[in-house]
Amino acid sequence: MDLSLILAYGFGLLLIYVLARLLFLPMRLLASLVYNALVGGVVLFGLNIVGGFFGLHLALNPLTALLVGLLGVPGVVLLLILQHWR
Repeated sequence: MDLSLILAYGFGLLLIYVLARLLFLPMRLLASLVYNALVGGVVLFGLNIVGGFFGLHLALNPLTALLVGLLGVPGVVLLLILQHWR
């Protein structure tokens, strides 16, 4: 085999590796955001069921679900403060 052919294969493999890494990171972040939004939606749904007895209700939409999924309990508190602030 010629040295230039070996270098070309090596460069091609390196290029495929770099492209795969660049494409995998955004997909992993997107999957993490979707997972957090689903968890946030479940938390908001449970809060609306339990909070119905106490007069608490938060809208269940993708933005609030993502906020609660990313921030957790502080996200719920933030949404309650914003709801009663207006």
